[in-house]
Amino acid sequence: MDLKLTGLSRSSVAALGSAAALITGLTGETPARGAEPAHARPDLVPARPPQLTIGERNRVLALPFLVENGWSYRQYQCLDRLWTRESSWNHRARNPWSGAYGIPQALPAAKMRAAGADWRSSPATQIKWGLGYIKSRYGNPCTAWGHSAASGWY
Repeated sequence: MDLKLTGLSRSSVAALGSAAALITGLTGETPARGAEPAHARPDLVPARPPQLTIGERNRVLALPFLVENGWSYRQYQCLDRLWTRESSWNHRARNPWSGAYGIPQALPAAKMRAAGADWRSSPATQIKWGLGYIKSRYGNPCTAWGHSAASGWY
């Protein structure tokens, strides 16, 4: 499958690759051929894989959805600002005053049902719905972020 990564610099692609490596548990290079195994050297302690927060996992989960929409890394940065402000990327976030729910803070929350029956518990379903909402209402995440920054809502 060919992926078109428009507007991504080399450092952005490297950052995306690092994020993808973290989410799949790839934490280092393979040992050089003939290298001594770690268990043979008790003074070497294997690196512990990093523990990602819910927000970090959900950020990485969003990357393929942005690529599917043809959005650049700049659009990802705007989306990150927007959804960090809304929910800190927590798929169980709930606004106690309005009832808005999930990563995109949908109101009413049940309208995310259009993206899948698992909308209450699935970050992927919430991201898919949220990006569809942004695309239909604002065109892209940076425009949505601009509106949110100016008005306090999107």
